[in-house]
Amino acid sequence: MMGMDNGRQRLNDLWGRGCRFLGTETAILGGAMSWISDRNLVAAISNGGGFGVIACGSMPPDVLSAEIAATKTLTAKPFGVNLITMHPDLDRLIDVCGEHKVGHIVLAGGLPSAAAIKRAKDTGAQVICFAPAVVIGKKLLRSGADALVVEGSEAGGHIGPVATSVLAQEILPQLGEQVPVFIAGGIGRGEAIVSYLEMGAAGVQLGTRFVCATECVAHPNFKTAFLKAAARDAQASVQVDPNFPVIPVRALVNHAAKRYTDFQHEVIARFKAGEIEQKEAQLEIEHFWAGALKRAAIDGDVENGSLMAGQSVGMVTREQPCLEIIAELIDQAVGALDARKRFLQAAD
Repeated sequence: MMGMDNGRQRLNDLWGRGCRFLGTETAILGGAMSWISDRNLVAAISNGGGFGVIACGSMPPDVLSAEIAATKTLTAKPFGVNLITMHPDLDRLIDVCGEHKVGHIVLAGGLPSAAAIKRAKDTGAQVICFAPAVVIGKKLLRSGADALVVEGSEAGGHIGPVATSVLAQEILPQLGEQVPVFIAGGIGRGEAIVSYLEMGAAGVQLGTRFVCATECVAHPNFKTAFLKAAARDAQASVQVDPNFPVIPVRALVNHAAKRYTDFQHEVIARFKAGEIEQKEAQLEIEHFWAGALKRAAIDGDVENGSLMAGQSVGMVTREQPCLEIIAELIDQAVGALDARKRFLQAAD
């Protein structure tokens, strides 16, 4: 057991900064997944020693307020709220977080304005933002962001073009000492967590790994699709026309994913025929995904709905409680640290 203590102590040292920032035992953030990251999953992640994050998505302010209140009845541990910067009621949503004294506000889905960051900070919350490049990370820090999430293209849902491993190498040496930086995208095991912590990350964010948590409200059909999938099944959507730029979405390939390509062609044809304006056409293409995710995740229509998943989906092999998922990740991380120590001792 002596070795386990050493490995565990080293892990605590490695993510100590992230744990202090979040107020948690482990520096594992739950990725905010629309429709799925609700009171149940968020409370379970926080109760398991991680940091749950409510996905506000398109919720109106009164619905978010009720969700935060309900989460507080399920956990006394810290949790955060993820707000989409393009939400028309963003200011009011920030105020709702303030009214509930939410400790951490995550601003996602586009570059937040300095005004939005200030408004969130004025509630007393720590503000976490997404940095897809060093230059954007620096801008966010100038605007007052307290921490950054660096998410690579292996992640599920809307993604950028650069791999997690590359972004981590670019951003951690430049910004990792200034603020806590959490790495996300394609993380499914503890060994990977250790490698990013040793590179200077304060912690990690996992979404896909928690979809098959027993506490997650995702439909059984949705969970079954995850359990059956391999990494290669989580593919990024294709943009069919550069004049209609769309943010790619990573999801398991199904009828809806194939239908999306045809749908883009149809909408663009209507634009070319003069039936709709370009902006209207772009909005229609973007809106395709909004309803599609709910159809799969909540209603269980896994053929016509969107199965947004990261490439780590191949490592999701069974349904288990959040506490068990987090314990497994810790065991793997500690095992990796102990193995390295034994290797170095043997080399002496």
